Amino acid sequence: MGRSFENRKHSMAKTQGAKSKLYAKYGKEIYVVAKNGSPDPDANLSLRRLIDKAKKDQVPAHVIEKAIDKAAGGGGEDFVPVRYEGFGPGGCMVIVDCLTDNNNRTFGDVRVAFNKGKAKLGGQGAVAHMFDHRAVFVFAYDDEDEVLETLMEADVDVADIENEDGKITVYAPHTEFFKAKTALHEAYPDMAIEVEEIAFVPQTIAELSGEDVEQFEKFMDLMNDVEDVQEIYHNAEIAE
Repeated sequence: MGRSFENRKHSMAKTQGAKSKLYAKYGKEIYVVAKNGSPDPDANLSLRRLIDKAKKDQVPAHVIEKAIDKAAGGGGEDFVPVRYEGFGPGGCMVIVDCLTDNNNRTFGDVRVAFNKGKAKLGGQGAVAHMFDHRAVFVFAYDDEDEVLETLMEADVDVADIENEDGKITVYAPHTEFFKAKTALHEAYPDMAIEVEEIAFVPQTIAELSGEDVEQFEKFMDLMNDVEDVQEIYHNAEIAE
């Protein structure tokens, strides 16, 4: 699943759109997390995780600081998280996380993207039960037994660990994110961790081929064009 997780990330990044959309996405999410918690990353672990992720995606410091300053100043917009679930081309399963200040607008935009993408919007819980909410870490290393032992010694509850072609993927419950991250960074301070995030990981894979591939990519483009969409999780994998 490690390689397919990377593939799914790649397909999402490929259709992420312009940098301005990426910056706006992070700006909104950082603002919400800072406003609902603390604008101090040392006191707000969720904010610290988000800032680290934004920096990895090369979001400029001024975008991050502006969002935090806005949250610290009070007032501003009231964004709420909304999740949509459904089925994409080829029967793949999709979870779409949004932040919105207008539920009706967001629902309308998401529904249009599903319809134009020849996908089917489902009800709450339609596919979420087929995904695991996980902390995910991906890095180049060749000894998964050693990594597992390191994490277990740090009292991290590891859900799964894989090694594919010298690339290790660690899955842990999403609540174990900071414990796992700290253990990995302390044990391997010089190692570059390519992916460290909380995500919905599918329990099964839907392999797409033929026309479904083109339709899926169109669907992803449509969904990424929706202003309020923050994250898209899916179980699609392009057949080789």
